Amino acid sequence: MGYPQCVITWDCFLHSGLHPPDHNRKYSYSMGFYCNNTHLHHSSLYLEFVRLFDGQCWCHPSAAPVLIINTLYTPSRNIHTSYRCLLPSAPSALGKRDGCIRSPYFPPFIFYFFSKFVRVDICLQTSVRLLKADTRLTMGIKAALPNFELYIYTAVLGLALLWAGSWIIEASSENVNRKAFRESVKPGWHYFGRRMDVSDFEWVMWFTTFRNHILFALSGHVIFAKICSMLSPKIGIDGCQHRSLIYMVYGCLAVLITMGWTYVSLILSHCIIIYSVALMKKKWLCFVAGLTSLATIKMEPFNTWQEGFVTGSFDLQDVLFYGGCGFSIMRCMSFALENCEKKDGNYTFMDLIKYNFYLPFFFFGPVMTFDRFHEQANNPNLTRKEREMWNITIHAVVQLGAILVVDVFFHYLYILTIPSDLKLVKQLSDWSLAGLAYSNLVYDWVKAAVMFGVINTVSRLDHLDPPQPPKCITMLYVFAETHFDRGINDWLCKYVYDYIGENHDAILKELLATICTFAVTTLWLGPCELVYIWSFFNCFGLNFELWVAKLFSLPPFSTIENNLMSEAVSRRIRGLFNAVNFWQIVLYNVLALNSLDFAQLVAKRLLLKGFPVSTLIVLFVTYCGVQLIKERERKQALLDEPEPEPVPTPEPGKQKAE
Repeated sequence: MGYPQCVITWDCFLHSGLHPPDHNRKYSYSMGFYCNNTHLHHSSLYLEFVRLFDGQCWCHPSAAPVLIINTLYTPSRNIHTSYRCLLPSAPSALGKRDGCIRSPYFPPFIFYFFSKFVRVDICLQTSVRLLKADTRLTMGIKAALPNFELYIYTAVLGLALLWAGSWIIEASSENVNRKAFRESVKPGWHYFGRRMDVSDFEWVMWFTTFRNHILFALSGHVIFAKICSMLSPKIGIDGCQHRSLIYMVYGCLAVLITMGWTYVSLILSHCIIIYSVALMKKKWLCFVAGLTSLATIKMEPFNTWQEGFVTGSFDLQDVLFYGGCGFSIMRCMSFALENCEKKDGNYTFMDLIKYNFYLPFFFFGPVMTFDRFHEQANNPNLTRKEREMWNITIHAVVQLGAILVVDVFFHYLYILTIPSDLKLVKQLSDWSLAGLAYSNLVYDWVKAAVMFGVINTVSRLDHLDPPQPPKCITMLYVFAETHFDRGINDWLCKYVYDYIGENHDAILKELLATICTFAVTTLWLGPCELVYIWSFFNCFGLNFELWVAKLFSLPPFSTIENNLMSEAVSRRIRGLFNAVNFWQIVLYNVLALNSLDFAQLVAKRLLLKGFPVSTLIVLFVTYCGVQLIKERERKQALLDEPEPEPVPTPEPGKQKAE
């Protein structure tokens, strides 16, 4: 049997005679012991062994209360101590409240008495590790609800979605010949007599000849790389070590043929400027140069002047121009910032070109930070995991299936065209209006998921681990996880949000971090009135979440939740707040997807004209959906961190014999 870990504090060192620790470091330990008196008088203190394993504590059924102490020693000698008393019962996990008490201070003689009878194993560590005895963990993600309650939530949500969908289908079918629909609803399935919603030009490319061009270019990328890897050994070149060069050659040729040599020259000019600044190894200079280059692409009159360098005209030329330029500048900024972190020398200009002209990421993203790309593209170990090719194939089939499903929806649900006709929108019911706003976000997520899913399939064939598609909007109820481009989100978090906000606990730092993050995001999206409003509300929502979390972590709210509420009740109350937050996310992001007028109309109908009936019904349906999301997260958390099986307790007779 091992020995328990003891909390070592300055008081403990004074009383035990041990040598004090180095004041320049932080120490954090865990300690547990039995006592036979809940009043904890030192004269009656009796110590036994407490088994601590993976944050779990098992009590002998006949034992006295267990006291778990958490103490953090800091260089300023501020001792932060909390303890928790678990009344004896069946073996239970830490955090379950079988009669929990707390105190901001615990007498130092306990540490002295403990150090006299039990050997102390001191484990020094530079990072703080507190014993996970916080009930929030169990009350939050791992709190379970009764099965019948979840069945009710599933039934309510399913019926509500079907009801709202039926209203949208009816509105689409009855108004297909409206004058406002002529430009965005075109002939579709002739055999079924259905027309197709073509108002989103980014979606249309998957149902036109441009889809063939994309698939042809990506297929050529894979075939070209495979041919080069097969021929390179015959001419004495290791294709595995130079595969990033092979990708670059094909990417440059594809961009040159598609957009022309003037466009390639324009991209190279931005690369040269930012690379020159990167050699100075000043992060602020890299940001200034990169954001200035990005502004020339996103703001007039510089963007129009640069667009004039591209000759010819074809469908989606603007998308390719601005997509290639914008993503190239973000990649160049990542390269420059990573070069500032490089201690020995600099990365070469060829490293930047290899990184930027990787064709699957060039026009549409996602942005993969330079450090990750450079490491993976130059990794000589190209062995695949078990069933990896099978998973890639399944992933590709899923993307194809998503495109077909969306094709069906576009022939029956004109959710992208209806919001543009405000006269029709005003005639819709509250149900269909709420479903229309929600469906617009779902469509935009599916668009991003399919685009990045197709690209990620190709990059995984190249032995890369690209940024994953965005999290489904249906699974989001907090602003901190809301994004439609995980690559840009990872870029912003690494170089702006996490860099300034650090651990995101300080309110002022968090406010500054979010302001800077959304300032860069505004420039990335293209400054305009609508983007300004969208950035302001999303920035406010992200900070408001932190303020509310800080408020409810203080007494009396934390005391009520920890001591007076069950885990299930706490989860239900949190679900109510999350339901309100979900609709904030929907309304704030509908601004960017549709129009300010449509967002205002939805807000007025659901919050003012529809109050209280429509408002409460929509919130209840949303609450049902949030609880189902939480249940999915709970099951996933149990899979990721399964509860350890309790260790069988020895029989009293055997324990005395030992």
